[in-house]
Amino acid sequence: MNAPIESSQMRLVALPRLAAAGRWRVEAMRTLSEPCFLWFTKGQGRITVAGVTRGYTAHNAIYIPAGVMHGFEVGPQVFGTAVFFGRDTTVTLPSQPQHLRIREVHAQQEVNVILDMIQREMDSTTPAHERATRHYLGLLGVWLERQSVKAAAETAPPDAARRLVARFTQLMEREFRQGLGVGDMAARLDVTPTHLTRCCRQTCGRSAIDLLQDRRIFEALRLLSETDTPVGRIGESLGFNSPAYFTRAFQNMTGVSPTAFRRSL
Repeated sequence: MNAPIESSQMRLVALPRLAAAGRWRVEAMRTLSEPCFLWFTKGQGRITVAGVTRGYTAHNAIYIPAGVMHGFEVGPQVFGTAVFFGRDTTVTLPSQPQHLRIREVHAQQEVNVILDMIQREMDSTTPAHERATRHYLGLLGVWLERQSVKAAAETAPPDAARRLVARFTQLMEREFRQGLGVGDMAARLDVTPTHLTRCCRQTCGRSAIDLLQDRRIFEALRLLSETDTPVGRIGESLGFNSPAYFTRAFQNMTGVSPTAFRRSL
């Protein structure tokens, strides 16, 4: 079984390594219990954060707070660094997701130097290297705050569709194990299922049911790969009404049955 990506410890991971154990680990909708910072230095793709899909290219910085649903493409030509701050981080970080397009060369160089110094101190055995690592992490937080403030001054506030889809993804993360459908969630958000789906398609090009099913199947993939929980119990824990329905939904999204996926690990 593959070890979980998450940890209470801060770490830097090259972006291609995130998908080394399966692209589903980064592409499917999921949340982390720790903040994450993505710095892309080469390549392009799409990333969905809180139900909003945008393209990314080189010199894009993306910050994802703990508990925010997201998923992104990592193709063979994509390079960069992911910083996982750890569940108990004391670094001051933005409270909202950020997608920053860093066009100024000096700002690009600045974050590259900070990330290099964090890695160097993490690999070092010299005295006080752990304290130095924490200080450089603090500088990364300062860099992110400054770039976020600058971007906010240049960007229009989110529209009603984005606000609704963000609320939907937050509700989904709390309730996706309960077997609720899109109609149930739309009712809790005081909108119709049709309006909710229209907004989801507007912000990320996918329907509300696609987002919900993606989140549930990601959790199934994680449990199948990281635990020995029986297949039937996994489906039940995710709100599927029957083992047959779970198997059919899983196979429709992944191309294989839950049992076959587990055997392939």
